[in-house]
Amino acid sequence: MWRWRGRCGPWRTAGGEWRDGGAQAAKGARSVACPLYGLGMRRTDIIGDDGRWTGLSLDVRSRRRPDLCLFTAGRRLLLSRRSRPVLLATVEEDHCGVEFRRTDAHRSPIPPLRADTARALAGHPDRWAHLFARHLLDSPDGPLHDGRWLLSPESPLLRWNHGRLPEAEYWSSMLVEGHPDGYIDWFVHSGSWEILPLRPLPDAADGRVKAYRKQAREGTLAPVLLWWVSGLDCHLILDGHARLAASITESTAPPILQLHRTAPDDEVAAGTEQAVRAYETELDRFAALRALHGPTIPDGATLAGPPLAHRLRELHTAQRPTWAWPLPGGETEWHRIARETRADQ
Repeated sequence: MWRWRGRCGPWRTAGGEWRDGGAQAAKGARSVACPLYGLGMRRTDIIGDDGRWTGLSLDVRSRRRPDLCLFTAGRRLLLSRRSRPVLLATVEEDHCGVEFRRTDAHRSPIPPLRADTARALAGHPDRWAHLFARHLLDSPDGPLHDGRWLLSPESPLLRWNHGRLPEAEYWSSMLVEGHPDGYIDWFVHSGSWEILPLRPLPDAADGRVKAYRKQAREGTLAPVLLWWVSGLDCHLILDGHARLAASITESTAPPILQLHRTAPDDEVAAGTEQAVRAYETELDRFAALRALHGPTIPDGATLAGPPLAHRLRELHTAQRPTWAWPLPGGETEWHRIARETRADQ
């Protein structure tokens, strides 16, 4: 059975007293009700059957709309950072692709990472995930809003190099090119989950890339933070443009942490209840068979347990569509913003 392991740091009570968390759920526990830092997020480690850390579940509260917000108006999309347009996009009528225009307004929600921090956290994606989660919550430039999210290193991007291409060639092929204008090709790359940088990747001569190339060779490079946006059918780079460029230059697979929405509380509760009922029904069926045929029939737990574990894991980790808010003013406002953006660039 897979399990959750909660990790809590210092947090402040309603009376202003600072306390230390550190609660850990026992194997099989459903969650750990421990407020982490008392700032509207509960973090829960997800541990696989083999005891390996597979992701960090984020339960965000008291943030109805993010500062890095996705708006929609018909086939038009707008990614806005505190009222400044970051990305404008139009889905083609035949749904073969998306035309987009990037601005220079993107700001990373993660502050600059020191080399000694990278060395200290090297090889520990769980510690990186907790660090990034804190910054995502604290930053005015992040996409988190109320609901459940997952930060995980298990991106399909790391498994899809079926042609066994050199790493530099593979990761370069996954990048969506174009600045300020570009095109996401859904006809050719449908479901391939490409990567759309929110600003141009620096070239190999950039000073940051040179420094990160050394870290890439040493295995101490910090993860690239990707945000899966279902409305674009691709990942956006929230942080790590220069680190990804360094990995490509070194022809190494970049470490990745992927952020996406997961099922809300009511869906998790209903799905868990349904899965447990199915598990109990299967145990009852095997019990009846054992009563009829004797102990040569197994008790059913061995067969019914893995599907239950798989369903519970899926409920807490499977992707859900990215939320987008209606754009005030609709398509008229989108076109006004697009005109102003073109004039400014």
